[in-house]
Amino acid sequence: MAEAKAPGTRPEDIRPLSPHLQIYRWTWTMAMSVAHRVTGAALYVGTLLLVAWLLALASGPAAFETAQWLFGSFLGRLILFGYTWALLHHMFGGIRHFIWDVGLGFDAPARQNLARMTLIASAALTLLVWVIGYAVS
Repeated sequence: MAEAKAPGTRPEDIRPLSPHLQIYRWTWTMAMSVAHRVTGAALYVGTLLLVAWLLALASGPAAFETAQWLFGSFLGRLILFGYTWALLHHMFGGIRHFIWDVGLGFDAPARQNLARMTLIASAALTLLVWVIGYAVS
């Protein structure tokens, strides 16, 4: 690690510099950590949309029709699809963290596989939920 050396500084004042982000190689674990945080934030927004839908339901038929039209539109369904993925991805990320909490999966191949499986499982289960949802309706 490089040390900052300014003229006239005392040895005890010299502190190591933090490595810059460009030094690190982007990994699956880093990407899934960022995705876990982003999906957590997205769930707040999605939950507000759920609350808006419930308020429309409680407000009467006209408000509910408007909410149903909005959520039934292409953009509404796209947002709901993203919310479904965010929910499932965040859940699988939480399971990955739980596995680490019990002391498993710390070696490099296991970390890599857990990160990949988080993404694969969330995408596959999202598609499955929507296929079943359309098949039942």
